[in-house]
This record gives sequence, C-alpha cells and structure tokens, in this order.
Amino acid sequence: MNQHQRTLKIGTLLASLLLTCSVQAAVLPDAQLKLKIPMEKAPTTRPMTVAYHPALMHYYVADGGLAPLGSEWEAPISKSQVHAFDAEGKYVNSANPGYDNRSIYYNANTANIETITYNISSAFGFAPNTGMYALEMSETGKIKDTSKEVIQFHKAFGDSFTMPSYDAENNRYFAKQARSNIVRIVSIKEVEPIGEITLDIATAGAKTDDISDSFVAYTGSKGEELALLDLDHKAILLFDLSGKFSGRSALPETIKLRAKNYYNGLGYTNGMFFLYNENEGEFGTYHGYQVVK
Repeated sequence: MNQHQRTLKIGTLLASLLLTCSVQAAVLPDAQLKLKIPMEKAPTTRPMTVAYHPALMHYYVADGGLAPLGSEWEAPISKSQVHAFDAEGKYVNSANPGYDNRSIYYNANTANIETITYNISSAFGFAPNTGMYALEMSETGKIKDTSKEVIQFHKAFGDSFTMPSYDAENNRYFAKQARSNIVRIVSIKEVEPIGEITLDIATAGAKTDDISDSFVAYTGSKGEELALLDLDHKAILLFDLSGKFSGRSALPETIKLRAKNYYNGLGYTNGMFFLYNENEGEFGTYHGYQVVK
C-alpha cells in the first residue's frame, strides 16, 4: 500500500467516525476563537470558503473571481487560486486549478476536497470550467493545479452566486438562495431540489438584509444543523433542519466585519465557522470560531 492509498484509507476511517458522531449539541452563547489562518498573499479577486482535509491535516482556502474574456492567446479560464495551510494555519503553497470557486469542502465519501463554482446552475448561460470538481493535492498536502470533473451544470442549486455546504452522511447539499431566507436541499442525482427550508430569521431577531447573502453552513450537529452569519448583529445564528431557530452564538464585539462578508469570506469546516477578517494582517486573516459543543 503506497502513501496515497494510506492517506485515502485514513481519510475514509476518519470520515466514518465523523458520520457516526452526530450527537445532540448545544449552542455556545459566545463564539470561541480556535484558529487563525493569516493569508500569505492578496486574494486573486475575493476570498471565499475554507475546507479541511482530516487525513492530510491541511486547510484549503479558495479565492473566487470570474474568468477574463478569452482571446486568441488566452483561454477564458479563471485565475482564482486555492491556498493550502497546515493544521496550525501556517501557509504551505498556492495553485491555480482554474475555477471561479464559490464553495470548497471535504467530501468524506470520496476523501477529496471538492469545489463548486460560480453559476453551477447555469442561470447565466454555459461557461467553461463551471460545475463541481475534485481538487488534487500531493501526499504532503500541497495543492496542485490539476483536478477532476465531478459534474457540470446542475440547475437544482438555483441562484448563480450560491455557496453550498455539504452533508456527507446524507450525500446532499444546502444551497442558500440570494437575498432570502430560503435554503434549497440538493442531491446531484436529482434534477430538481429534493426539499426546501425556510429559516425563521425573524425569531432570531434578524432581517434578510442582516444575514449573509449566499452561504449557510451545515454543522452536522443535531438540532443545530444550519449556521448563518448575522453580520449586522455580529452573531452566528443556528437552526434545525425544519428552519426553526435554535440559538445564537455572539461574535466578539471588537471584530471588524465589512460589507464584503455578506457575500464571501465565509466557511464551515473541522467544527469551526470561518470568517475572513480583512483588517487583520497584510492580506487579511480567517478566524475559525466554535459555535456549538
């Protein structure tokens, strides 16, 4: 068994543990800062989401940005990069797989880090390198420029800007629709959404323009499965799968969020809700907060 096979086996074992550990959790009244990931370079366009590979023990941060117009000298491929960091948040390397990333996540069923691109639903027409792809990395965790296609267009995701989160246990996605409290439940095996959740943000004390536009996290914690940023009130709001409000976890009052955090610089992985703090460090820093225990 070579190193790559051992890594995949470890990843599968860890995934099995994760999938069998869905227990009743509790919302932390105050979000607890657990990790900082300082960016080593300026984002190519927008810093998007974060994923953690449990076997490689590396974090991956994706940039998003539309491809330039094609020409006879250059293909219309996005220049957005994906950046690798070790378990302590130290920079490892960057690569350009060629995607306008919207959501990257660890797929415990395949032991891959996968990316969902802008406009996966083809709402704005078809374009190259649009869909869902498995990113490739070295045995030591470095991100590569190469990848493999998972699917191309899938209209069930709905809004072209959506940043879906992944539920590995049930092999489904939660795709928040822009400027709303509606979350589509998507299976890539079905053409239409397999369900829809209306988040009760009013009970949480929020309005549509208070919350993140296109991202809701899947936490895997029973009763607090969905986590949403309330930027205006500096809190993470938790909901169950019926959309019922479960509780709030307050962010530090001193954190300085910007309007961009409505649209990008978010993520949930390795038990932490990630927020991009553009004001910290030369190129910004991702903060990882525990919001449920």
